[in-house]
Amino acid sequence: MATDATDSVPTGRFVDGEHRFVLRVYFEDTDLTSMVYHANYLRFLERARSDMLEVAGISQRAAFDAGQGAYAIRDLSIRYLAPARLGDVLTVVSRVTALRAAAVVIHQRVMCAEKLLAEAEVEAVFLTPSGRPRRQPAEWMAVFEPLVWKGN
Repeated sequence: MATDATDSVPTGRFVDGEHRFVLRVYFEDTDLTSMVYHANYLRFLERARSDMLEVAGISQRAAFDAGQGAYAIRDLSIRYLAPARLGDVLTVVSRVTALRAAAVVIHQRVMCAEKLLAEAEVEAVFLTPSGRPRRQPAEWMAVFEPLVWKGN
């Protein structure tokens, strides 16, 4: 039975307020040493953030198509701690750490089992189609508010 792309099920899930996204390292993700090329971590992080929004019920595509706007990365810092290798199964753990009218800050960790490989802090700002910052949709704010990490 064929399925439409809109019928696909997100791969991640929320556990205790954190979104967990699992992926495998393929040959295309690696360099000559069979380690993940540093820029590919950015792709892994983006996939996890996009999946987190979908799982939470936020459709970036619908907002863009309705002329509301879309997220753009305003600031990103990443720290590499250990390499991922060909064949590894990774989990990207994402949590919302701050919520502002036009932006959301997400802390992300790339894990291989219990080992921390990389971590990033990402600020995404909501922009109009012309590229100006604007308030996020109220329904998105309502989704994010209970997800803001309160710490331990």
